[in-house]
Amino acid sequence: HVQLVESGGGSVQAGGSLRLSCVRSGSLPNWYCMGWFRQAPGKEREGIAAIGKDGSISYADSVKGRFTISQDNAKNTVYLQVNSLKPEDTAMYACAADFRGGYCHRSRDDYEYWGQGTQVTVS
Repeated sequence: HVQLVESGGGSVQAGGSLRLSCVRSGSLPNWYCMGWFRQAPGKEREGIAAIGKDGSISYADSVKGRFTISQDNAKNTVYLQVNSLKPEDTAMYACAADFRGGYCHRSRDDYEYWGQGTQVTVS
């Protein structure tokens, strides 16, 4: 069983930055895709970034140039650096993991495992 635990959210002023972390339990599989999603009240869940074991990375247009996804496999952790935050970035941010293969892209939505999320509020 895989567990994902996010941290790093908080309340910041517009223009501020945060570093979100997603720690994954268990050993690394031969293939994986890790994604970051966000969902604001009353809005659909949005896939905003994804990173594969091969280092492939993709971003949603809404965050491109402001958010950066990275990984530290020694720590089983995926990060999301969020810069130049805007009020419209306010949402619950969650990470997800999939080990079944296929493609790894921020548009992918069928992940096996999901974290509980961490709240980001921008005022």
